Amino acid sequence: MGLNICGVDMLRSNHGPVVMEVNASPGLEGVETATGVDIAAKIIQFMEKSENKKTPRTRGSG
Repeated sequence: MGLNICGVDMLRSNHGPVVMEVNASPGLEGVETATGVDIAAKIIQFMEKSENKKTPRTRGSG
């Protein structure tokens, strides 16, 4: 789907995990409360690292 960050809703089934939905703008409150992890901060750190590794999209010296 080309998403760096997304929420994936999954269910267990007799055939293994099944993806029910992919959310481009996931809600984090539930998972942060359940895990005690600041997921939003982790996403920001990931995006900062990813941005620093990108090469410029323009050609030339300007």
